[in-house]
Amino acid sequence: MKIEQVQLYHLSMPLAHPFETSFGVESHRECILVAARSGGLTGWGECVAGSRPAYSYETVATAWHVLRDHLIPAVLGQGWDSVVSSGGRTLARLTQWVKGHPMAKAGLQAAAWDLIAQRDGVSLAAKLAEPYPEGPRARVSVGVSIGIQLTIDETLTRVEGFLAQGYGRIKLKIKPGRDLELARAARAAFPAVPLMLDANSAYTLAKASLFREMDVLDLLMIEQPLAHDDIFEHSKLQRQLDTPICLDESIHTPAQARWALEIDAGRIINVKPGRVGGLGEARQIHDICREREVPVWCGGMLETGVGRAANLALASLPNFALPADISATERYWVEDVVQDRFTLNSEDSTITVPSRPGLGVTVSQERLGRFQLRTEAFQA
Repeated sequence: MKIEQVQLYHLSMPLAHPFETSFGVESHRECILVAARSGGLTGWGECVAGSRPAYSYETVATAWHVLRDHLIPAVLGQGWDSVVSSGGRTLARLTQWVKGHPMAKAGLQAAAWDLIAQRDGVSLAAKLAEPYPEGPRARVSVGVSIGIQLTIDETLTRVEGFLAQGYGRIKLKIKPGRDLELARAARAAFPAVPLMLDANSAYTLAKASLFREMDVLDLLMIEQPLAHDDIFEHSKLQRQLDTPICLDESIHTPAQARWALEIDAGRIINVKPGRVGGLGEARQIHDICREREVPVWCGGMLETGVGRAANLALASLPNFALPADISATERYWVEDVVQDRFTLNSEDSTITVPSRPGLGVTVSQERLGRFQLRTEAFQA
């Protein structure tokens, strides 16, 4: 396969509700959509880098530069047999000389996965699941992530509302000063609900006693409590807790996932394709964890329907054993850039995985034009 043209779209889309984490508050989401064209087909990918270097050093501006000046020139007009594989000419090898910038790479790689799945007439989920005899799941178990609210009562009201909609797992964002009391209140109000906390690397090991106090709350996990680039101190904290630590920002490569598991830095890994460089690398981490019987789940980055469809395909693989952060479209968007809307199957807290060839969603050209801040095309 050869990519004949790539077009980038820088979008800014209003969120249905402001979303606050320890990084700050977002009311709009910026991202880059990548359209790759080959043989009359168009593959779509999403680069989830945001407007600020808060979650990651990557931003829309840096990703645009790396895609425009390095990644796209490396693949245009070049033949490749697969996106990633153990042999043959792969798209990943064409770009491996670029150090870092996983979100930029993941956006381009996702478009290539969409192309190759469309070419073969199968869904992206089926294409990703080719190595596994059990194949992909038709539905993915999901939960909902709730940003930091002004008060505990407001948080509990939000939880109650999402439970009423049918979500079976709740994740609460925390930060210093908005943590233990909130967690205790949530557990008291909802004693049987699978509950997890996400700190987004807001604490240090000096706060270990705080997390030890949370141990009695029967939490599903505590996500990324310590520094975004740390594995070692997470291993020290995990030894003090019965509650599993889930690693997110610390895991950028399959090798880092293996190292983290070897030193027991965490007992769950959140797999985000953008953070680890693409769907291929995400699948490698899935396999490393599966061999060690360590569960993984798919996190969210406020994706549009393009990224959401790719995440659903990934989360349909066999070792994604915990509910994903892939909520229904209406959770984040009044109007999405794709025509399709993902809805919650409220009877079992799942979302159906697209089954049409490729991503299985249709980008609305009208909305794309309305949300875009800039666009640029590149021809082989």
